[in-house]
Amino acid sequence: MFGRNYVNHLIERSAENPDDRRRFLKSASAAGLGVVGVGVLSAAAGCSSATAVKPAANTAAAKAAAAAAISDAAILNFALNLEYLEAEFYSNAVHGHGLPASLTTGKGTSGPVTGGKQVSFSSKGIKQFAQEIAMDEYDHVSFLRAALGSAAVSRPAIDIKASFTAAAVAAGLIKMGQTFDVYANEDNFLLGAFVFEDVGVTAYKGAAPLISNKTYLGAAAGILAVEAYHAATIRTVLYDKGLAADADAISAARDSLDHNGHDDQGITVGGRANIVPADSNSLAFGRTPANVLNIVYLTPKAVTSGGFFPAGVNGTINTSG
Repeated sequence: MFGRNYVNHLIERSAENPDDRRRFLKSASAAGLGVVGVGVLSAAAGCSSATAVKPAANTAAAKAAAAAAISDAAILNFALNLEYLEAEFYSNAVHGHGLPASLTTGKGTSGPVTGGKQVSFSSKGIKQFAQEIAMDEYDHVSFLRAALGSAAVSRPAIDIKASFTAAAVAAGLIKMGQTFDVYANEDNFLLGAFVFEDVGVTAYKGAAPLISNKTYLGAAAGILAVEAYHAATIRTVLYDKGLAADADAISAARDSLDHNGHDDQGITVGGRANIVPADSNSLAFGRTPANVLNIVYLTPKAVTSGGFFPAGVNGTINTSG
């Protein structure tokens, strides 16, 4: 299928540490070069290409830069943590249960999901939207796990109960001491979905320039597009249901957490609908991984856990800004 040097190069780019590379090499020996040639293209996420530049690797500066570089696998694993969160949120809303155990194992500390139950949707259309999004998020988890192979992180501990209450308090939707049950009704569910969807779009936009492998950059772009469709759907439905004020309050709360300027936009601006949050060139905003973690950890501080991820996310990218 592919030359041995090419396959070896992909293996070198496919994991976050030497142990992962050894496991890939072992698989190559067992499965045969032709099979692994295809498998690595479809089931391995690339690391920084700095290791492929041998002359520069001989210098101390180059080695330090390579060590500090964010690998493609690290970026995809960061995205996988977010997809776990979204998939668990939507799966519970639609099916009354989370992901199957077969899609939650991997590297790092695996954790339980706190909260989650089926939503009694009052609208047939919104229920179908939720079902479609739930399937998309399930597929994203499955795809990223396949792309990462043995380098994939496990699902970390996820809180989709107390975290939504904390987010609702921060946004001023409820008072301290009250509870926000995101699964209690259709409106609460939509507001909960709004907390995630815009963040997902900005996360993939911000991560795109960090991905060096074009194959995985293309995949990330494909996921970004789907997340953008999701976000636009949720924003549109919220606007039509008269929930703009609540959504705008959530947007303002996100904006106060991410250290990224005032670039989070509600679903209304100046009293008019604002379905597509974009800059003056009509380009989508992006967030760094650290800024994204500020939002899902529900804090503007530099921490390694909190909010929706009470024990933090798995992988090397795990600290907020």
